[in-house]
Amino acid sequence: MHRYRSHTCGDLRKTDALQPTRLSGWCHRIRDHGGVLFIDLRDHYGITQCVVDPDSGAFALAEKLRSEWVVRIDGLVRQRPAGTENTEMPTGLVEVYVTEIEVLGAAAELPLPVFGDQNYPEDMRLRYRFLDLRREKLHNNIMLRGRVIDSLRARMKGQGFFEFQTPILTASSPEGARDFLVPSRLHPGKFYALPQAPQQFKQLLMTAGFDRYFQIAPCFRDEDLRADRSLEFYQLDIEMSFVTQEDIFATVEPVLRGVFEEFGEGFAVTPQFPRIPYAETMLKYGTDKPDLRNPLVIVDVTEEFSREDVSFNAFKNVIKQGGVVRAIPATGAGAQPRSFFDKLNDWARGEGAAGLGYVIFEGEADALVGKGPIAKFLPAGVQQAIAAKAGLKSGDAVFFACDKPDRAAKLAGAARLRIGSELKLSKTGVFELCWIVDFPMYEWNEDEKRIDFSHNPFSMPNYDADAFIALDGADKDAILGINAFQYDVVCNGFELSSGAIRNHRPDIMRKAFALAGYDETVLEEKFGGMYRAFHYGAPPHGGIAPGVDRIVMLLAGEENLREIVAFPMNQRGEDLLLGAPSDVTAKQLRELSIKLNMPEK
Repeated sequence: MHRYRSHTCGDLRKTDALQPTRLSGWCHRIRDHGGVLFIDLRDHYGITQCVVDPDSGAFALAEKLRSEWVVRIDGLVRQRPAGTENTEMPTGLVEVYVTEIEVLGAAAELPLPVFGDQNYPEDMRLRYRFLDLRREKLHNNIMLRGRVIDSLRARMKGQGFFEFQTPILTASSPEGARDFLVPSRLHPGKFYALPQAPQQFKQLLMTAGFDRYFQIAPCFRDEDLRADRSLEFYQLDIEMSFVTQEDIFATVEPVLRGVFEEFGEGFAVTPQFPRIPYAETMLKYGTDKPDLRNPLVIVDVTEEFSREDVSFNAFKNVIKQGGVVRAIPATGAGAQPRSFFDKLNDWARGEGAAGLGYVIFEGEADALVGKGPIAKFLPAGVQQAIAAKAGLKSGDAVFFACDKPDRAAKLAGAARLRIGSELKLSKTGVFELCWIVDFPMYEWNEDEKRIDFSHNPFSMPNYDADAFIALDGADKDAILGINAFQYDVVCNGFELSSGAIRNHRPDIMRKAFALAGYDETVLEEKFGGMYRAFHYGAPPHGGIAPGVDRIVMLLAGEENLREIVAFPMNQRGEDLLLGAPSDVTAKQLRELSIKLNMPEK
């Protein structure tokens, strides 16, 4: 028999009865039933109940065992007595009558128990992550992550993609988030950077003629952490040559849909992802990451509040200064108590707004009457026009956000989510995916009074090439009206990925940067490798990079990435288990020609 086990703790079945067995694992739970000890022995594969009675030669040692001791157990498999079976466990029809026990690893008193689902402070869970990972839910999440990655990899290879590996030590990029810098010992005063994404490398692979690239790529960004963003993460990095935006969609949709169907435990998955233009999603949902499970749709009612017979000057004065009014419907909210409306107003003030005006509609369908604090300022015809535009009926309410367009959209979008949650309007048991398309290429930088890139400077403009190159750099309105071949894929309010058809033409790239106030030297100095490569015959190409961590987080039903990553950091970017970031010795700093200039405390 093997030194440690003949079976795992998930193997034994009724057909193994009366057979000798050897198991090794952790003492998950120990129970004393009238002098008979029951040990639930756990390993990676499952749990087996082991029984030690006073007649067993192992009983004296069994009495000394404690939770999470690692033991080897020898014994005889037998069927459980009638009425004691556990049909919820794969091994629940049998137990092991113990004849011998060997302690392989004793455990000190546990700082947090493995058995059960008690909540513990995050810092304790991360400091003792090796114990936390033994808990069933987290253990299953990590295994789910591995299966999802296997599925993604198989689906990509099934479409003719080849897996590449790109460098981890690379050059610092001036775009995007802050880089993590790595000092060079061989080149004093110079630094490598960890890749924010393999963006330039995968585009260079297309220029080199490899056609279909993918990688489960590690990425590093020195950003502030939040529940769905960490310092290091993995993405399904994809790039394709000789493709249009439609080709990207046709390739990626079945991969994402297939993974959500495979691991979604019966949740419905969007059969065909709708394409929502950026301007439309900002109006209807107040965000470019819409949660389509929520049925509420924001509408613009600036025109209605601008009418001469409307006397609500608080909004009219904002409109005169370039503001807008967004209406957020609240289906069935008319039945809510006054406290519901007061709490929403208080919440809006906490978000920095003046509040949320509202109207509650009553009466017949063709003669709705509005009630509420601002209803008296709105003539009947205006009330009915608002109700018709927002699709409201008797018993519904509508809230209003009034501000400059960006701030009004942000407040209305947040209010939409809050109202949908409070009224329990959102669908459950679904994964609602969509594409956000037609992102603006440029935006107006109000602080610096200049045109700047809106998102990715290397996206191909969705504009006739000759007309783009001929654009007058002083024509602000024309420039701000240009969209890019740029797209996001969103699921249940989480951005899974951004992507684009790339700007592979040096002449268009020079013009794109010139319109944002950059000359060719910026391209040569900051992006020289890729820019030079495009002068030697670059194919049209495009790609995308869905975030593996967020996909797994959604599939696991978690709200924090730390629940699906084996060894995450805390909210301050600290690894409490191994102690990173840590101090280094003066010798190490001298070898790197680095002298610290610490901030004053």
